Amino acid sequence: MDIIEIVKKDYQHFPNNQTYQIYAEDVYFQDPLNQFRGVKRYQQMIGFINSFFQNINLELHNITREEDKIKTEWTLSMTSPLPWKPRLSIPGWSELKLNRDNLIISHIDYWHISRFSLLRQNFFWHDN
Repeated sequence: MDIIEIVKKDYQHFPNNQTYQIYAEDVYFQDPLNQFRGVKRYQQMIGFINSFFQNINLELHNITREEDKIKTEWTLSMTSPLPWKPRLSIPGWSELKLNRDNLIISHIDYWHISRFSLLRQNFFWHDN
């Protein structure tokens, strides 16, 4: 199966049943809150998201590939575990870099909002 199709399917059922085999063992991951190496650490982070948050939805808006780079544009939404159950929404994009074996060696997420804006969503109504 084509890596673009695999990534699309992974977005559809994120955070469940992710295809970790498309990542190099020492993949570099970075987002506004984390930075680390290793597919095992990536699995742990996804596991944390899955166990901590509820009603998780990762909506894929666009996906493009240019040679060894894939760019996805998305919105991640989920319910925070706070007693009043605020709904969080993170619009962003990912840049994935592939090696010669078509494995992802770098996965960098960027957000269209600040970390502070995300924190505020736990306490204030928002229009995302």
